Amino acid sequence: MTFRQKHLLGIEPLHPVEITTILDLAETYVDLNRRAVKHSDVLAGLTQINMFFENSTRTQASFELAGKRLGADVMNMAMQASSIKKGETLIDTALTLNAMNPDLLVVRHPHSGAVDLLAQKVNCAVLNAGDGKHEHPTQALLDALTIRRAKGRLHRLNIAICGDVAHSRVARSNLILLGKMENRVRLVGPPTLVPRQFAEFGCEIYDDMEEGLKDVDVVMMLRLQRERMDGGFIPSEREYYHRYGLDAEKLAFAKDDAIVMHPGPMNRGVEIDGTIADDINRSVIQEQVEMGVAVRMAAMDLLARNLRAETQEGVYV
Repeated sequence: MTFRQKHLLGIEPLHPVEITTILDLAETYVDLNRRAVKHSDVLAGLTQINMFFENSTRTQASFELAGKRLGADVMNMAMQASSIKKGETLIDTALTLNAMNPDLLVVRHPHSGAVDLLAQKVNCAVLNAGDGKHEHPTQALLDALTIRRAKGRLHRLNIAICGDVAHSRVARSNLILLGKMENRVRLVGPPTLVPRQFAEFGCEIYDDMEEGLKDVDVVMMLRLQRERMDGGFIPSEREYYHRYGLDAEKLAFAKDDAIVMHPGPMNRGVEIDGTIADDINRSVIQEQVEMGVAVRMAAMDLLARNLRAETQEGVYV
C-alpha cells in the first residue's frame, strides 16, 4: 500500500504509510519549486476548481500555485458572489459543478462536514481545504513535512500545540497526524480554549506555559479565531499575551534547539512576539508556507493517479 484514497477529506482515514508517501513525494516538489523552471505536466489535461466559501489568502494561493505548477487548468470560483448567496443549496452547487466534469475540487467551507457532503455528490477527487472546526488536512501535512525536515524525523518528538485549540481545525488535524506518527503531544492554553475532552486524542493538557513547554522539541502556536468565538473566551488580548503569548522568556523552557511554528496569519503581540516569529534560528514559519505548496502538489498528484487508475481499470489501486 502506498496511497489508496479517492479524496483527501481529513487525516483520520490515512494510514501512516500513506502520510509518509505524501511527504516523500512532497520532498521532490520542494526541489522542483526551488528550480528556475518550476513546472511539471503531471496534471496536464486535468481541471482543478477551487471553491472557497470562506476568505483565504495563503491556502487558496497555495492550491492555485500548486495546480498551475503541475500543469492543471485551474479555475477559482468566487463563492462570495455565487448562486449560494441567491439561495442555491450546497447539493445543487455540487451537481452543477459535476456537470462541468472537473477532476480535482478544492473546497473550504465554514461548516464541518460540508466538504464530505460535496465529495459524495461529485465524480472527481475532492480536497478539504478546511471545513469549520473539523479538519484542515493539508495544513497538518505541511506542518509534518516542516517538522521532519527540521528535526530529521517525524516520530517520538515532544510537541506543544498552544493557544486556541477549541476553535482550530489545524489543531485537530495535527493531533491526529502526530498521534499516528507516535509523537507525544501537549496542548497548552487557558481552559476556555483547551477543553478537557481533547485528552481523548491521547495528549496531555496544560494551562501553564512553563510546564507545557518544558523540554519540547516543537512549539506550535495557534491563531486566536475570534470569528468563531461566540463568548468571552479570554479577558483581553493583553492578558492573553502575558500568560500565553510566546516570547523569549517562555520559549526558554523548551529545548535549546526547539523550533517555532504558526499556521498563520499571525497576530503579533497577541499569540507570538515578533522577534520570535522572525528568528531565523528558531522560527520555521516561512518554511511552512513553502512546504504548503509542495504538499498540495503531492496530494493532487497522488489523487490524480488514483483518478486515472479508476478511469482505466474501474477500481482504485
